[in-house]
Amino acid sequence: MTYSIAILGASGYTGAELVRLIATHPEMKITALSADRKAGQSMAEVFPHLRHLDLPLLVKIEEIDFAGIDLCFCALPHKTSQEVISNLPKTLKIVDLSADFRLRDPEAYEKWYGNPHSAVEMQGEAVYGLTEFYRDEIAKARLVAGTGCNAATGQYALRPLIEGGLIDLDDIIIDLKTGVSGAGRSLKENLLHAELSEGAHAYAAGGTHRHLGEFDQEFSAIAGRPVQVQFTPHLLPANRGIIATVYVKGDAQAIHAAFAAAYADEPFVEVLPMGDIPSSRHVRGSNFVHIGVTADRIDGRAVIFCALDNLTKGSSGQALQNANLMLGLEETTGLMLAPVFP
Repeated sequence: MTYSIAILGASGYTGAELVRLIATHPEMKITALSADRKAGQSMAEVFPHLRHLDLPLLVKIEEIDFAGIDLCFCALPHKTSQEVISNLPKTLKIVDLSADFRLRDPEAYEKWYGNPHSAVEMQGEAVYGLTEFYRDEIAKARLVAGTGCNAATGQYALRPLIEGGLIDLDDIIIDLKTGVSGAGRSLKENLLHAELSEGAHAYAAGGTHRHLGEFDQEFSAIAGRPVQVQFTPHLLPANRGIIATVYVKGDAQAIHAAFAAAYADEPFVEVLPMGDIPSSRHVRGSNFVHIGVTADRIDGRAVIFCALDNLTKGSSGQALQNANLMLGLEETTGLMLAPVFP
């Protein structure tokens, strides 16, 4: 069976990444693509690297007939996404790549995103889309909320340790570096080449980054009590990729063993040999996560490293992984592409 797929917001980076991945998926066919300002154009005009594909024209969302669509990816900005999704057919399976349904608490959403949620009843319905930890719920879901790319990286590095009681929950530091595509495709002065290249800088410091809402929600739920991590992201002069360095108080050997056990059967999570440090360049363009552990020179402390591609495993690849489960397909279908190197 071939499933009919729609992508809303196909003119952004995550939309293009979805098209790239689904193009070789044996059981999915893209039958509708939407854009706002670029409606009426072809994907070849918007993304010349996709010109070899036979794709429908970009149209306005209201022009799409959802009657024949099996699953819809929403790659729209937050706030816009909740408004659009609330008006889609109630029988339609949806994977949302925005932030609109990641947080279960409406007050938490308003705190981190600055506006009240307009589809609170659907907020409670959505399943958090970190596939490796919500697999069973995702398989039965109608609406899945994709994680933030930074939030996913930090969770792969910490969830098994919090669950296993292996680290001090009041002493966690996440130092994360990310490529510029995580900021989206809209023109921004600080993302111009001359403003960004030949340097790197921290942003959203001091506990203001929105993905902290996901860390608070998920880590506190696992621990059964409030957990707040220190988190500072840095913008790199690179197109894509994330590398997180996480500092914890705990035994490095026990931490490495916990990762090896937790991810032993996960097709996309690779735990490197003890002491090996991953690189974002080794997961580029793929759905893989690389995790490394090393002991710190201070006794009783460890350093964890986690690398993934923000557009693939951090967003569109994860979305496709979730869609496979929702449609009853093999989870890895269309996603076993090797990383692009160099």
